[in-house]
Amino acid sequence: MKTEKPSSIRPNRYRNICAAFLFSMFLAMSPASGQCKSHTPWAEFHRYNMMRFNPCETVLNVGNVANLGLQWSFATSRIYGVYSSPAVFNGVVYVGSDNNGLYALNAATGAKLWNFQSNGGVYSSPAVLYGMVYFGSDNVPKVYAVDAKTGTEVWNFPTSQVNDSSPTVVGGVVYIGSEDGNLYALNARNGAELWSYPTGQLGSGSPAVANGVVYVGGANNYLYALNATTGALMWSYNTGNNAITSPVIADGVVYATSENGTLYALKAATGTVIWSSSAAYTFSPAIANGVVYIGGGYLDDNVYALDARTGAKLWNFTTGGIVQSAPAVANGVVYVGSYDHNVYALNAETGAELWSYATGFTVLSSPAVSNGQVFVGSDDGKVYAFGLK
Repeated sequence: MKTEKPSSIRPNRYRNICAAFLFSMFLAMSPASGQCKSHTPWAEFHRYNMMRFNPCETVLNVGNVANLGLQWSFATSRIYGVYSSPAVFNGVVYVGSDNNGLYALNAATGAKLWNFQSNGGVYSSPAVLYGMVYFGSDNVPKVYAVDAKTGTEVWNFPTSQVNDSSPTVVGGVVYIGSEDGNLYALNARNGAELWSYPTGQLGSGSPAVANGVVYVGGANNYLYALNATTGALMWSYNTGNNAITSPVIADGVVYATSENGTLYALKAATGTVIWSSSAAYTFSPAIANGVVYIGGGYLDDNVYALDARTGAKLWNFTTGGIVQSAPAVANGVVYVGSYDHNVYALNAETGAELWSYATGFTVLSSPAVSNGQVFVGSDDGKVYAFGLK
């Protein structure tokens, strides 16, 4: 493990804004941690718990998920794909498309509520909080905040390279990586830069935030832990290869991958390696109930389940194509997409296939599960919603 001095932080005149003040300003609009209500959102890529796990789903389960059927599909384009992963909040699905837009769709019907044109493809998965939707864009590279009800632009923050990273919003701050090689912390209300940290010349993964620390991987092979308020480096770990993925966090452990095919479990406080497992793990994991779920990425066609304490493989499920989609876990079921065009529902305990649906092309988008519905995008340009028949 390599530890560096935090000399590379780039402060500016906004850096001294108090994070506690920002948090109190937005607290009334923030989701209640650990509470399951009648409507359980999936409002950002990691979900609020930084695990890609919805512990509040009660409608779909192992016993009935085989009865899933298509409720609706919405075509964003006939020639551009949907790589962005949906966010679901207050009965609305928010998702980006390669046709330069962010869409808001009625979760029940698929009807378009609004479309924001960003003049650049939106691969970034949106985050919905404080009455706004936050996301990054390509071509004309910016980070945007738009009104969640109307799609009206509230602010934008320009970067020098594209922004495919998915934002994480915590305590009034938007954390997002850019291919200009920086992780940015932005004021969620007005887009002012609070701090930035260099993570490698080719870009930054999608950050996870827990207990006042931001965890993010970089193209320079390092996984970083940064103070969420100041951007100061707490620790860094050299994974040996490109680490642009999205870490997940559970029980004081960070789980992250590298393009060398290794999944690492590290102590969140120190960066000390607890275990590592080398097989074909190159993309973003999910964790639930002591099990890590992950796709093989570029290296093979499998979905894997590993013991979160030891890294021992529990099972694998072979699809018909590579698996870049990050799994979503809810109520004993793992949902994941594949290059074989299918979306799968797997038994989280055994890996047995419970259900699948063939879209029109490859599925890189990662599913979201909320209130008895499963949402996912496809490279066929459509957003799909599934529910019980």
